[in-house]
Amino acid sequence: MTVVNKQRKEMASQFFIPSANVTSGGGDAVYVATVPLRATGGPPQLIMSMAYSLNIWNLQHFMVLIKPSSSIPQEVIVFDFQPVNPESAEAAVSIISGKSVPGVVMQRKLKNIPKQRCWMVGSSKGENAMEMAIEFNSSWETDLRVGFHDCRQYTNELVQHLTGEIQIVERLTRSYSI
Repeated sequence: MTVVNKQRKEMASQFFIPSANVTSGGGDAVYVATVPLRATGGPPQLIMSMAYSLNIWNLQHFMVLIKPSSSIPQEVIVFDFQPVNPESAEAAVSIISGKSVPGVVMQRKLKNIPKQRCWMVGSSKGENAMEMAIEFNSSWETDLRVGFHDCRQYTNELVQHLTGEIQIVERLTRSYSI
């Protein structure tokens, strides 16, 4: 990646133009962030490296972040969907072969919104995005199958539930070469 492309990508990570159907203001801020997939040493890392070098799929993990609109500074809440044991060799083999693995919806806190590879995608439709996300998660099917029911679909559907934005992952990957 050239220096110019890298700078453009970093600048773009701060801005995203939501579609016209998105609510603006009033609700909590909703972001999408991505990080490269990683695996532990040994067979899982070898399998992931092989998949990456063969360009089998873009090895990125997508997450939804919620920044409460409260006037009191609060931590950012992160929601994502991943394998129960993402670093096991069995999970790596199952994922590469297209089989389902047990998944889990994770929730954790960050002190701040990441400065890179994170995009604000809109404001929540409701007053409390955290409650909306917990309600959504209670009905999310946790069998994970890459390409069919994984962090991308989870991110798309949770963002749509919170903001009305549709197919956000695809729009971000097209716009920013994620």
